[in-house]
Amino acid sequence: QVQLVESGGGLVQPGGSLRLSCAASGIIFSSAAMHWYRQPPGQERELVARISLGGKTNYGDSVKGRFTISRDNAKKTTYLQMNGLKPEDTATYFCNADLLTGEFWGRGTQVTVES
Repeated sequence: QVQLVESGGGLVQPGGSLRLSCAASGIIFSSAAMHWYRQPPGQERELVARISLGGKTNYGDSVKGRFTISRDNAKKTTYLQMNGLKPEDTATYFCNADLLTGEFWGRGTQVTVES
């Protein structure tokens, strides 16, 4: 059974930092391109960051220079380091694993940025 479990969300003040984690099980993690998406209240889900099998990264324009995605294949975990958080970063953040055999999603973790 495939499971992606996000953690690390919470309430933070503007300018603060959070580190999200996504622990995977039931998949060959090293064969998965990993993604972080987010969905603000009342809005569509959007891609935040992507890391390929080889470690190449891509970011959405709104988070470039502030967020960093990484992966630890030994721990089967993907991370999203979020610095310089803004109120507009408030959203539910979802982990996504993309393999040749299919695509899998976590249930999300809430990030709220407010004073």
